[in-house]
Amino acid sequence: MDGEKVAIEAQSGPPPRPRTPGRTSSLIATAIPTLAPGMLMPRKARVAAPFPFDDPGTHTFYFARNGIYALARLWSLAGGELLFPAYFHGVELEALLAAGVRPSFYPVGRKMEVEPAQIVERIGPQTRAVYLIHYAGFPGPVEELEAICKARGLLLIEDCALSLLSAVGSRPLGTFGDASIFCFYKTLPTPNGGAVVLRRGGPMGLPEGLPPPLASTLAPMVGSLLQSAEVRGGGPARLLRSGVRAAARSLSGAMGADRVPTGTQHFDRAHLALAMSRLSKRVIEAQDFGSIVERRRRNYFHLLGQLRSLAPPIFGELPPGVCPLFYPLRVRDKAGTLASLQRRGVEAVDFWRIAHPAVRAGEFPEVEELRRQVVEIPCHQDLDPPAVERVAAEVAAAIREVG
Repeated sequence: MDGEKVAIEAQSGPPPRPRTPGRTSSLIATAIPTLAPGMLMPRKARVAAPFPFDDPGTHTFYFARNGIYALARLWSLAGGELLFPAYFHGVELEALLAAGVRPSFYPVGRKMEVEPAQIVERIGPQTRAVYLIHYAGFPGPVEELEAICKARGLLLIEDCALSLLSAVGSRPLGTFGDASIFCFYKTLPTPNGGAVVLRRGGPMGLPEGLPPPLASTLAPMVGSLLQSAEVRGGGPARLLRSGVRAAARSLSGAMGADRVPTGTQHFDRAHLALAMSRLSKRVIEAQDFGSIVERRRRNYFHLLGQLRSLAPPIFGELPPGVCPLFYPLRVRDKAGTLASLQRRGVEAVDFWRIAHPAVRAGEFPEVEELRRQVVEIPCHQDLDPPAVERVAAEVAAAIREVG
């Protein structure tokens, strides 16, 4: 997380923060939830942690992508075929390719939907596993795929990087497949952290990680604390944040800090040995998970009600159990909309715009449409009702402005 950019081309973790000089209004909403000082205090967990934190098969990593690579090696998937969705970030595929897996892509519709029949027709003699991504917190057809994979002796991997705390009814996502992948710092204000949950044999055989460089934990934490202060303190806090950042950059350079940023798009073997930091675990223990789900659902409902008449929603309903990661807004002009939202103080993300070269251009036109059109609008737990009302108003104004 080293940039001062409006949005990133494809999000894997906390996005780079927008340039403050380009913003003409105060910061209303950050792209991801921010850190509060109280979350760093030693304490017992407020409540019993939900899945996946309470599962004995959970093994944590610095990056979720490292867990994907370790899982492919543990299951000896090298040389085997993996059925993989055509709509994806890119770093998860790079981790699988590095492990020697052969992907075969299946379609994803313009509403981020997956048809199990289109997966079944692609199953061949070399197929070893199916990889399913749950988009923005909304479940894919995981119950059908669980039955299909069991009947055919295939492994099912659930990618829940965008769907922490979501469920199908009362059953958590990540409990249907043989393994599941999670990324914590998309939903929670942790500086790093991901996990693999194994339902087949537990975490035995997965590598123990090494503590990450201190700068890799402290730098994003300081940035998050300062952003939280800016949202609450307006202009003076913005100036304080700029000054602290400048001092931090100078100190980091003088110390020669070996920082491993999150939010990068490419898989790097050099970072495989890193574990999730202790401070990330402390932040997790400080969370009120029930409140997080409740607030995200409330905020999504509000945005849906205010915006659905201006832009057709990708997910027009919010089923029970869904914890939305963000509100996916379909726009005609991504760059113009993102620039307008930046000026208005709303951090939005250019969601998954860049296609990976492993997918042939023109093969999946509906996925290409999603990449051109979807903007990520925050609906996270930091936003109270007045804030989400302002977000809705500014997004509506940006849509009208850009057209």
